[in-house]
Amino acid sequence: MNFDEPLKVLCSAEVRFVIIGGVAMSLQGSAFVTNDLDVLYARDVENIRKLVAALKPYEPQLRVPGGEVPFRFDERTIKNGLNFTLVTRLGWIDLLAEVAGIGDFEAAKKVSKEIRLGDQVVHVLSLSGLVKAKKTAGRHKDLISLPELEALEELERKTELPKFE
Repeated sequence: MNFDEPLKVLCSAEVRFVIIGGVAMSLQGSAFVTNDLDVLYARDVENIRKLVAALKPYEPQLRVPGGEVPFRFDERTIKNGLNFTLVTRLGWIDLLAEVAGIGDFEAAKKVSKEIRLGDQVVHVLSLSGLVKAKKTAGRHKDLISLPELEALEELERKTELPKFE
């Protein structure tokens, strides 16, 4: 899946989010391939309004086994829920209110880094944040990615330029 378009839509609407999961891994050198964009979104009223306005034209529906279920994508639904696995005309987008081992948007933003993607700058959960989240989640699919993430984290540490004061 190409994630440029959904990221452009979210950035254009000034939605506050941190990219987590497989896309965050790929943006930092992982060979992991994913079919969905996982974003940890800020839960304040204004950000939820922007998020809904940005994605509503792309007809979000819940992504559930067995097909469609009744679902109203609006501010009230997002405010009253937390995590949403969506299928949209932009592709699969997962909206998450918190990430295991890290916390909510504000906590994730503190352990994220900014990455330029074309004309936009996005917050991406750092390698150390990804490692912590995957260890805490403890799911098989998370644990098998740890050796690669830890190796990338070590490489990143070794290639950091010295800081002069």
